[in-house]
Amino acid sequence: MSNALDGFSEFSPKQLRVLTWWCQSSDKHKYDAIICDGAVRSGKTVCMSLSFVAWSFYDFNETSFAICGKTIASLKRNVITPLTPILTSLGFGLKMKASQNFIEISYKDKTNRFYLFGGKDEGSASLIQGMTLGGVLLDEVALMPRSFVEQAIARCSLERSKMWFNCNPEHPMHWFYREWIKKTEEKNCLYLHFTMHDNPALTEAIIRRYESLYSGAFYKRFVEGKWVAAQGTVYPMFSQEIHVRKPPDISLIGRFYISCDYGTVNPCSFGLWGEYGGKWYRLREYYYNSRTEGEQRTDMEHYAELEKLAGTVEPEAVIVDPSAASFIQCIRRKGRFTVIPAKNDVLDGIRQVSDALKQELIYFSPECEDTLREFSLYKWDEKAVRDAPRKENDHAMDDLRYFVTTALNAPDNDFFVMSVSRQSDALSHNERRV
Repeated sequence: MSNALDGFSEFSPKQLRVLTWWCQSSDKHKYDAIICDGAVRSGKTVCMSLSFVAWSFYDFNETSFAICGKTIASLKRNVITPLTPILTSLGFGLKMKASQNFIEISYKDKTNRFYLFGGKDEGSASLIQGMTLGGVLLDEVALMPRSFVEQAIARCSLERSKMWFNCNPEHPMHWFYREWIKKTEEKNCLYLHFTMHDNPALTEAIIRRYESLYSGAFYKRFVEGKWVAAQGTVYPMFSQEIHVRKPPDISLIGRFYISCDYGTVNPCSFGLWGEYGGKWYRLREYYYNSRTEGEQRTDMEHYAELEKLAGTVEPEAVIVDPSAASFIQCIRRKGRFTVIPAKNDVLDGIRQVSDALKQELIYFSPECEDTLREFSLYKWDEKAVRDAPRKENDHAMDDLRYFVTTALNAPDNDFFVMSVSRQSDALSHNERRV
C-alpha cells in the first residue's frame, strides 16, 4: 500500500507518522489506537482519514468499518468529500450509497465496507450497537457524547482492529481528555499533537489570518491547540470604539431581520437588524425585565412590542428562541411575520459570534444600551465542569447569537426553508380570512 502514497510528496513529518504508524516496518504498529488533536487547519483530518482507509486494506478484506462525525452532514462535508478524489486518484474504487450512509471501497482484489454515523447526542449510541467492526474513525470526537464513542469502540472486536480519533481541544475537564489523552499509555495509544505549522499546505500569511480570528480561550485552543478552560468575558474582542456605530439611514437598508430571546419571568430581548454594505447593524432593540419592572407581560403584550420594533419595515424573518413555543405560535397566528426557530447550539454560536466580531461583520447602534451593557457582563462560568457561560446577563447575548447562527451564517439551503415557512404562514393567514 505504500506505493499508493507515492504521488504525495509534501507531507509534514507528523503527517507522515499518521500515514505510516500502522505499517509492520513502523515501531508504532503495535499500538491499538491513535489520537491526533491540536489546532484547526493543522492537516490532521485528511491524512488521518486517508491513512485509515489505506490501513483497512493492509490488514482486512470483506470487513466492515465505521467513520463517525458529529452529524452525517458534517462528516460528509469535512471527511468524505475531500477524501473521495484522493482515493480515486490513488486507484481506489468507490460505490456510494448515500441513502444508506454506506460506501463500498475496493482496491485491487480487496473490498471493504464503510458505514457513516452521526454521534450528535446520547441516543446516537443505539445506531451503531450490534455491529462487528475492523476499526472506527471518530472525527471531532470531543464533540460526541461519551456513550456513543464507547459504543463505537466496543464494536471493534476483530483481531488487529484499531481505533482512530481526532479533535480540536475543548475544556480540560472534558471526559475524552481525562480518559484518553491523559491515559495514552494505559490505553496503548499513539498520541500526536498538531499545530498549523504541521500542515505544509498553509502559508505563513494564512496562518497569520487564522491567528487574527481568535482570542482568549478560543485562541489557545484553535491556534495553540491547548486544552484550556474559558475564563473572563465571553467576547473579549468586542470594542466600543470598533463595534458601536451610528447606523445608516433606514431608507438605505435593503434587508432586515428580528431576533428574539423570549422571557416572561426572565428578561425578554428583541433586536432589529439591517444590512448595509455587506455589514449588519443592530438598529434598535426591545428589552423588558419583569423583575425590575415589577410586572410580567403576556405573549400578546410582547407581540405588540415586536410590531413596534419592526415599525414600517418588513423583516425577512423573525428568529425566535426555539423553546418559546407559545410565542412562536402567537407570531404565526398574527400572520404578518415569517418566524424561524433559532439554532441553539450555545458554544458553536458563541464561536460564530466571536468570528463575526473579529471580522467586523456586525455593529451596534449606541441606542442598544442593554446589549452594550451585557457585553461587559457576559462571562464564562469558571466553576462549570464544561464550557458554559453564566446564566445571567445573557438575554441580549442570546438573541444576538440566534441572529448570527440562523441568519448571518445561514447556509444556502436555509433560504428555501425560509421561503416555505413564509408561504406557509401566508397560507395560514389567508385560510383564517376565509
